[in-house]
This record gives sequence, structure tokens and C-alpha cells, in this order.
Amino acid sequence: MLKRLKDELAQCLSERVKSLWGISAASLPEIPPRRELGDLAFPIALQLARELKRSPRAIAEEVAEGLELPDWVLEVRVEGPGFLNLFLDRSRIAASLLENGVLQPLDGELAKTIVEHTNINPNKAAHIGHLRNAVLGDVLAKTLRRLGHPVEIQNYIDDTGVQLADVVVGLMDLRGLDLEAVEGIPEPFDYHCWDLYSEVRRWLDHDPDRQELRRLTLHELEAGSGLRADIGQVVVRRILRCHLATMRRLGIRYDLLTHENAILKLAFFDNAFANLESSGAIHFEKEGKNAGCWVMPLAGSAEFAGLEDPDKIIVRSDGTVTYVGKDIAYQLWKLGLLGLDFHYRYWEEEKVWQTVVENGPEHPTFGSAARVVNVIDARQSYLQKIVRAGVEKIGYAAEAERSIHFAYEMVTLSAAAAEQLGVSNDGDEAKSVEMSGRKGIGVKADDLLDQLESKSRQEITSRNRELQGQELDQLASQIATAALRFLMTKATTTRIIAFDFDEALNFEGESGPYLLYSLVRVKNIRKKLAAAGRETETSAAATQTLAADLWSDDLWDLVLTVAQLQERVEVAASTLELSLLARTALELAQGFNAVYHRHPILHEDDAGLRAVRLATTQIFELGLEALTDLLGMPIPDRM
Repeated sequence: MLKRLKDELAQCLSERVKSLWGISAASLPEIPPRRELGDLAFPIALQLARELKRSPRAIAEEVAEGLELPDWVLEVRVEGPGFLNLFLDRSRIAASLLENGVLQPLDGELAKTIVEHTNINPNKAAHIGHLRNAVLGDVLAKTLRRLGHPVEIQNYIDDTGVQLADVVVGLMDLRGLDLEAVEGIPEPFDYHCWDLYSEVRRWLDHDPDRQELRRLTLHELEAGSGLRADIGQVVVRRILRCHLATMRRLGIRYDLLTHENAILKLAFFDNAFANLESSGAIHFEKEGKNAGCWVMPLAGSAEFAGLEDPDKIIVRSDGTVTYVGKDIAYQLWKLGLLGLDFHYRYWEEEKVWQTVVENGPEHPTFGSAARVVNVIDARQSYLQKIVRAGVEKIGYAAEAERSIHFAYEMVTLSAAAAEQLGVSNDGDEAKSVEMSGRKGIGVKADDLLDQLESKSRQEITSRNRELQGQELDQLASQIATAALRFLMTKATTTRIIAFDFDEALNFEGESGPYLLYSLVRVKNIRKKLAAAGRETETSAAATQTLAADLWSDDLWDLVLTVAQLQERVEVAASTLELSLLARTALELAQGFNAVYHRHPILHEDDAGLRAVRLATTQIFELGLEALTDLLGMPIPDRM
């Protein structure tokens, strides 16, 4: 809301300056350092002083005299060297928040955005590092949708890659299993493959001749025929079910599962390859270390300056396609530039659409987005740049600019968490532990969620011993989900997260449970008011009539923070720095918990003061509920 008011005020000032001196000037407001100086301060006079060759204060006084202000503004003062400081109508602002809500869709018809996230190789259980990807992608999608963007959420399934091939080799050549035996492996199948994957990697590395088994498997997976391909399909289906179940525990769902094998079988890559070749983006190497490969030359581009090898292989000498080659084709399809489409099938059990190679039923329209956001960790930045370069080299420079890599740093385990989960940190008590699926080092996502739920139960029962059964389980799940999602979002994307149980589940610190506790506190206040026969809400109309002097500065600061929510959410969405949402939620919760003891509602006999405090509480609840909704945190009825 405050963003709209700032824009309106900036326009009023601009028109006033133009009427006085015939010049155009724009000014962005600042927040005064002290509340007694007002709510907004415009430095426009300081900006004009040199051009007008007058003192800023004299300019400010002339601008202020006769300035037509919106009815949201009670007063304008000239302060300091020449700031125009404005005081807002607190009751009117509060009433507007109660009537219109704290978040509004953006104006105009917004173009479609595809958010691709999660993208776990279907070869083993999801681990804690995958959860940061999925949570960030889900929060971004929720935020864009709340702002009115049409959003399509995709999860790319690499079902022709090396990681899957290694598991198939492990099942067939290391364990000697046939198709029926693989289908009969008991659950949890993803846990079984977790152990097998690290084992087969060591087995393959031990004997170079075994690499031929991997190459053979890769060829069959890409061709989609043969026993290895059949076993690969079983592995993918079973692992994918496990991954989707894990993500559902966190409230994460998808619109489309995009299978890599469909990109190859439906000639997506062939089409992209033809475009790359005809545009001169790739060439065939006849000699040297890349002999027999199709490569994309990157020399001469400032983005790839300093690379030891300026060529990127798109098709290997054995005819298999590299990850980046398939991803260029996929990116072209997402942007609606390929001229081809998938076939689709609805996976009824999992309630999600997926791509297939045979004709399917009628389906929603997928792909063809104006903007694509790929959520992939920062270690993949180089490959993402190549994908964008491939799109640009074909001739789609504008579309390449709208191919966005949402990068983030990895998740490690704190030394304490590693010890709790039985993961070695090589005896260094201060060392965090980096995970590696190839080495079998890591924490499975479901194990982590189980631990969080167990610790949540312990915390709940220490406070509410009467809770038990299904109610206790549901509350523990809600708190665990909130703890994990908040932890994955609150750190900036450039920071490595060292996951720690005590930090995540701290009810008093900067944690998800602390936010939930703050909202439950509001519910409890309302219950006590109802029990005492007091009003539990105040209307927007009643709030607007409240006297200005009823609003203490600390209550007004809380309202003003909520009024800034629209602007902060828009900034978070445009910059992809979603930690701003978490930090704002913390700011709100801390602000409320700091003031509510000083401003009791139940035992306040003055009707005006009670209404102001109740309105502030309602506005706080609206603001924090909006943020926790964006963060994907379920709100319990009690804690």
C-alpha cells in the first residue's frame, strides 16, 4: 500500500516543481531516522539546489507552500537542510489495510513465467541439499502467483543421464537382478538405491573396463529400448514416487514433470541441433581432444573469458548428447521457440501431468512462457550460462535475456547436526559437513523431516502435555515444515547454509516456529476477548474515525511495516532474494512481541485505545499470515 502512496506523492512533488520552475524532477522518499521527524522524507530540494542555485531549505519551503497533498497526508514540514517531511494519517492508513488487504496483484495483464525447480536425479533418495532448491522454487512460484503472474511449475526428470545409468549397472551387473527382481525390491526403494549408487560408483572406478557397461546403458536409456532401458524406467517411476512423496511433506507440488527421454525421442534435440548447426553456433571437431564431437565455441565472449578450454561439447564422439545440449532444447521449448510440443499424460496417483512420447489425452497448455526461471545451485552457473548462450547464438537474444538462472549456495550440516545424524566430520568439531551422493555422504530428506518432527513432538509435549495422537502428529508436522522452510529461505542465496537442529527449532529465536508462535499468540488474544464478551475485531470504518493521538509510535511502526509489505514482496520477486520475505516476517513478529505486553486489549477500558490496539493486532496478523503463506508455512491453531 505504501508503495502506491509513495508514487502518488512523488507525482505531486514533480508537478509542483514543474509548475514553479518548469523543470522535471523525480525524487524517491527516505525513511526519517526518528519518528518525530515524520513518516516519509523527500530530498527533492537538495537535488535541485545546484540546478536552481538556491539553498535547499528555501527551495523546500517554496515547494511546500501550496503543495496539494493526497488526503492520506496530514502535514508536510521542512526539516534539516531542506527535507520535505510528511506525516501520514495513521487511522486512514490502518483502515485501508483492514479493508483492502496487505498484498494486491500487479496492474495489467502479466505474461507467463515458468519456474523449474527440484530436478533431483531419479537414482536415489532426496537429500537435504535438494530441499533448498525445492523450497526456494516453491516460494518464488507462490510469490509470483500472489502478485498476479501466471506461473507454471516444472520439475525436470533426468531419466537418460549418467546417475541413472550407474544405478541400472549396479542392479544388473553388480547385483545380478532382472526386471522382476528390481520391481520386487521392497520400500523404501529410494533408500536402497542411495546405498547402491555409492557402491556401484566405487565398483566402476575400480576397473576401467567396466566403463563400457555405463556407455552401453546410456545408449539404451537414450534409445528407450532393451532390458537396461526397461529397468531404468522402473527405477525412475519408483524413485519419482518417493521424491514426490517427500516434497508433499513440505507442501510442494508441480504442474508438469518433464522427462528427458521425451526431449530425445520427440526430436526436440534434433530440432535444436539443426538450429545450432545452421546458425554456426556449433561445429564438428575433426582432430584434437574433442575429435568426433560437436562443440560450441565460447572464445571471444566476455562471459567466458579466461576459460582454459573455450569449447563446450554438445554431442560426444559416441553420439550421446550432453546435459547442456538437452537443456538447450528444453529451454527453447519452454520459451516457445522450438516449434514442437510434447505429448502428455495425467499421472492420476500423483495428481500431476507428465510428458510422454505417445499421443495422450486433452491437456492444459504447457511451455511457451515469456520468462523462464531455472532454480539450480550456484555450482551450475557455468552450464546455465552456456544454455543461455546457445539460445542467443541461434538468434534469440531477447529471449536469452529472459532465461534466468536462480542460483543459490549449497546446504551443509553443522558439526552438531552431523553428530546427531551419525555423519562423520573427520573429527573436526567445528567443521560443517558437505554432502556427496557419489560418496554416500549426506542426510536423506525424509530422515531429516522425521528428526524435525520428533524434536517438534518433544517441544510440544513439554508445553502441552495433554496433546496426543493425531492432533500431536499434525502439529509436529506443521512445526517441522515451518522450521525447515523458513531455514531454507531466511539465508541470502549467496550464503552457504550450515543446517542445525537447535537453530531450526528454536521457538524464541529467528526461526519458523517463532513466527508460528507469534500468530498463535494473536489467536489466543482473540479467544480471551471472546470469552470475556469483548469485541474480537474492529472494522475498517471504525478504525478510520479513530483520533490520531491514540496511535502510539510503537503501534504505528508495526502498522507502517505491514504497509510496506507490497513493496518488499515485489522487490523479493524481482531480485530473486527471497530472504527479504523471511526477514520482513521476523521484523513483524519481533515488533509485535515487543509491544503487545505494553498495550493490553482485554483489560483496557478506554474504547478508543482498545480499538487502536485491536486494529494493530489485526493488521499484524494480516501481514504475517500473508508472509507465512508465501513462505509455505502452515499455521497451527495452537503451539
